[in-house]
Amino acid sequence: MRAVLFPGQGSQYVGMGSDFYEKFDLVKKIFKTVDKTLGFSLSHIILNGPEAKLKLTQNTQPAIMAIGVSIFNVLKNHFDLNLNNAKFFAGHSLGEYTALVCAGSLTLEKATYLLHERGKSMQKAVAPGQGAMIAILGMTIDDVQKEINLLPKKEICEIANDNSNGQVVVSGERKIIEVLSENLKKKRKKGILLPVSAPFHCSLMKSAAENMKDKIENTNFLKPKPNIISNVTAKEEMDVNRIKPLLI
Repeated sequence: MRAVLFPGQGSQYVGMGSDFYEKFDLVKKIFKTVDKTLGFSLSHIILNGPEAKLKLTQNTQPAIMAIGVSIFNVLKNHFDLNLNNAKFFAGHSLGEYTALVCAGSLTLEKATYLLHERGKSMQKAVAPGQGAMIAILGMTIDDVQKEINLLPKKEICEIANDNSNGQVVVSGERKIIEVLSENLKKKRKKGILLPVSAPFHCSLMKSAAENMKDKIENTNFLKPKPNIISNVTAKEEMDVNRIKPLLI
């Protein structure tokens, strides 16, 4: 096995992981640990909603991590898949935290705390409804940048994720993202607004990054096994002194 990949925000839905929760005690144990760390029942929100609460990024982030860690452990313990023999672990955005937990670098409790704080910091940076993200399909990153360059410069609209050749995510203020969406429709290009509560991975998140710096630096990380592919460098990382600042 070459790699194990973990998802990020936008993959959440009410009831996710319910089949694993009902069937496997280890999943119940993971959910219980997450609930205890947070001091409220995130598991109830995951399994029962409401969707509006699950969509809040301070809930979404630890929720997706909890599901990823749960499925990873079910595959290891009940299906005899030695996933830690993979050459790399990687995760999309918050999925990198999931990867670090599964690689033994972060405890479940520490990742839960950091992701909840990360979500609160991100939501505080931009009020709900004021930002947006759009995934653009079938265009190169250069062509997407050209579309952004045609927009008014007074509002923030930036490339957030270069997911693949033909899938680029743009983040920024909602009004200008909606203008970009309409421009794409007129040109018969496909853009999908993402179900997120804040515009991640753009300069609007600067205050969130500053708030998370000390929290991450003061958290004990162990060397991951296997190594992690960083979202920032797209390279193999094994040194926690490099991994930590790349998470900020």
